[in-house]
Amino acid sequence: MRLLCSSQWRFIIFMDEYIDVVDKHGNPTGKTELKSIIHQKGYYHHTAHVWLYNKQGEVLLSQRSAKKTICPLMWDVSVAGHIDAGETPKQAAVREAQEEIGITISENALQLIGVFECFQSYNNNIFDNEFHNTFMAEITEPLSELTLQEEEVEALKFVSIHELKKLIENIGDDNHFVPSNKAYYELVWQNIMKKLA
Repeated sequence: MRLLCSSQWRFIIFMDEYIDVVDKHGNPTGKTELKSIIHQKGYYHHTAHVWLYNKQGEVLLSQRSAKKTICPLMWDVSVAGHIDAGETPKQAAVREAQEEIGITISENALQLIGVFECFQSYNNNIFDNEFHNTFMAEITEPLSELTLQEEEVEALKFVSIHELKKLIENIGDDNHFVPSNKAYYELVWQNIMKKLA
């Protein structure tokens, strides 16, 4: 396991962005709303997830910033974020990779794993009804060349594909992954494993 902590911060001023509202099946409604309202009202919306792996058989995990209102300091997907209004899932994935860890990925490098429902509510009155547009892609940069976005990422680490499997089997231990989403993580692991085989 290799770890990069928050010694390389990048400061960005955040705005409450507009997001397209979709129906319970993930279809566009033609409406947009501020992210804060979407989470307050529980409107359905899309996000982009990118799981990054390297030729050494490792997967990049990101620790959510301590400043996050949802699951602070949890270790999870390499890169993730909301799809802005008018943006495609691949455009969002490319943008989030650049913003959160400072790497450039082409849309052609993104391989779709699938779109997954993730409907959660939290004690702080956030209702997060998301469709995860989930991709995987190869990363060639070492940890030392990645730049963490302070508001989003606390730390990064590479884990072997076998370590990833153990983390999923023991989901929730040491603040790794959302326990209710185990089937999602298992499918991600299977897809990355096939790519590395």
